[in-house]
Amino acid sequence: MASYGSFLVFAVVLVLVPGPDFAVVTKNTLASGRWRGAWSAGGVAGSNAVQGAAAATGLGTVIVRVEPLFEAIKWAGVAYLAFLGVQAVRSAIKGEYASLGGGGGDDDATADRRAAGAALGGWRQGFLSNITNPKVLVFYLAVLPQFLGGGASTPVLLVFALSHALLSLLYLLTLATFLHRARRVLTRRRVRRGLDAATGTALLGFSARLAAEH
Repeated sequence: MASYGSFLVFAVVLVLVPGPDFAVVTKNTLASGRWRGAWSAGGVAGSNAVQGAAAATGLGTVIVRVEPLFEAIKWAGVAYLAFLGVQAVRSAIKGEYASLGGGGGDDDATADRRAAGAALGGWRQGFLSNITNPKVLVFYLAVLPQFLGGGASTPVLLVFALSHALLSLLYLLTLATFLHRARRVLTRRRVRRGLDAATGTALLGFSARLAAEH
């Protein structure tokens, strides 16, 4: 329990450090509201759970040791973060945003399809941006043994890894809720363009940093 408490403190600090997940959830919440932002958070947490389970069961070690596979995941992450960054920067340059009250004329079926599309798109971006970040898998492989040692059982490793995924989900859902409540101010055209430019630049920076790391 002492090790678990220490790990939770460490995990909270790690979760609070802004990174690609923060940028993706921010981008999606500002673009389409809390619903899409929340699903982006769910995608990130889902990927964390998958990578944590892979590390706990030994699959993560295999992935890291197969260098071509690990490099493929890394460069897929570089490309995807760059793609999201370019999207945000292009949005800032165009400066064309729908009003918050838009879409009121849609019928129920159209509104449902729009909501489903926003949910799926948000989840996909959150999941892909995280699952293609090899640093997440390396984190689980490198950090968990520091708290548990080398002889921990798979169920214990899973509890630790899934606790980090849960903390990440709670934090990102809180972020999406806060951004949604402030959206009336944050989605003013001038403010939104600045946020899109900042978010896009951050995503491009994360992409470049991931490309440079070994």
